[in-house]
Amino acid sequence: MVWIRPSGRQPDEMRLVTFERQFTRFAAGSVLAHCGQTQVLCTVTIQPGVPRFLEGSGQGWLTAEYRMLPSATPQRHSREFMKLSGRTQEIQRLIGRSLRAALDMSVLGERTLTVDADVLQADAGTRTTAITGGYVALCDAIASLLASGTLTQSPLTHQIAAVSVGLLQGEPFLDLDYPEDVAADTDCNIVLNETLSLIELQATAEAGNFTRTQLNQILDYGEKGITELLALQQQALAGI
Repeated sequence: MVWIRPSGRQPDEMRLVTFERQFTRFAAGSVLAHCGQTQVLCTVTIQPGVPRFLEGSGQGWLTAEYRMLPSATPQRHSREFMKLSGRTQEIQRLIGRSLRAALDMSVLGERTLTVDADVLQADAGTRTTAITGGYVALCDAIASLLASGTLTQSPLTHQIAAVSVGLLQGEPFLDLDYPEDVAADTDCNIVLNETLSLIELQATAEAGNFTRTQLNQILDYGEKGITELLALQQQALAGI
């Protein structure tokens, strides 16, 4: 039995992806990232100082926070206040690790960049959309530091994007939406840089197992999707 995509997309076809830059007024960088029906508001703020373990090192830091609005899904879910769910903590750590891979912290200096990823609408792929959109917001934040003369050299060393790939009925499918995400036998989140070198690979068999051959297929689809995302990021950032 062959999985037929509810959206009618080809197995290796991405959803429509767009970036609305300068979406909010006060953040140094802000982007509303759309990936199909998924919408994530990515903002970057800049603060002097670094965590205690970096004080006096001359190194900067980037951290991330991820939240989902109560109405982001068909059934309302409660806001997370003092106690974050394990899922939320895992996702924001992933976002932070991924975007730190874009920076030379010694060039950034002792300041902290905070990436806030707020999911306005969820149709799967929120973490990968947060990373891909977060990179665009990060570029705008760095551009503001350069424009003000706070930095004379950009600390950006790599371009970062992320995408999901899943196995359904044993076959790979790129950029899963919600009906596919919940049905997938294997779900994989892939984070690459502009040379298609791996930053992070999260692959889990939700049911059964998967083979090395299938993993290679997943990575091939991931590289195709991320190549497209890298080009879309560059188009969105043209001129800064």
